[in-house]
Amino acid sequence: MPLSDLTQPLTFAPIFMERIWGGRQLQTHYGKALPPHGRVGEAWEIVDRPEAQSVVRLGPCAGQSLHDLWINRRAEIFGAVPNAPRFPLLIKLLDAQDKLSLQVHPPADVATRLGGEPKTEFWYVAEAARGAELFAGLRESISAHDFKRSIENGTVADLVHSIPVRAGDSMFLPAGRFHAIGAGSLLVEVQQNSNTTYRVFDWNRTDDAGQPRALHVDLALQSIDFDDCKSELLTPSGEILVSHELFEVQKWTLEATRPINERGQFAIVCVLTGGLDCAGLQLRPGEFCLVPAQLTDRSIRPLQPQTSILRITIPL
Repeated sequence: MPLSDLTQPLTFAPIFMERIWGGRQLQTHYGKALPPHGRVGEAWEIVDRPEAQSVVRLGPCAGQSLHDLWINRRAEIFGAVPNAPRFPLLIKLLDAQDKLSLQVHPPADVATRLGGEPKTEFWYVAEAARGAELFAGLRESISAHDFKRSIENGTVADLVHSIPVRAGDSMFLPAGRFHAIGAGSLLVEVQQNSNTTYRVFDWNRTDDAGQPRALHVDLALQSIDFDDCKSELLTPSGEILVSHELFEVQKWTLEATRPINERGQFAIVCVLTGGLDCAGLQLRPGEFCLVPAQLTDRSIRPLQPQTSILRITIPL
């Protein structure tokens, strides 16, 4: 079917991932139709990976995968974007009801050597319980040798820098940063299209079968930036939360109809509060859409007072 028949943004079916640290807040808070049982920690909202594919839910492209669109209709849907074998971003909702493992994602040069994928990411805290925190970077610089000794003697959690958070806070995490999410937060995550994580410490917990999750200490020691200390929350620059060569994330509070961007550029919209309409498609909090580069009606219209969104793009 010709792409010109598209008259609305694209929406995709989320892919739910059970996690030992997850919960049910994606259902109770956002109305997601979770599987009936289990702790769901992640909803992969926009993804193009061999093991997980976003599939269009409605309209002329219904049933097509994000990868199909990336390969066959890139110019019309994504516009001028960096060439890559797959759509270069992975966007998730996270429900962290318990602490995630202390972990690291490898930088590009290390990932190539280790056979993994680099991963730089961004977190937006959509909801936070009292006492919620993020762990990001080290408290002080340390040698790899001393860091390894702290793992062996069970004190590595004492080395990570913790930051109290509340709804509306955000954090940028370059590859190589030692980090974790604390308990009690709902987050939007925007990341490189990668699924490489090296776990260092998992708080001595076990799964339902009584088994600990695998750790990747040797790989992590080759990936961590041991001089990356005392990371801070992002300070917005106007509407811009983060602008990086991989992605740009802006937060908008909508008081009137507004174009999402110029024709010829795509954008991903995540509704945080309120509700909006774009070309007849209505979205509520926790829902996402992709506005194609060549969609004619590019205006987003608030349906409620204090409607706020994240606008996610790839800088040209």
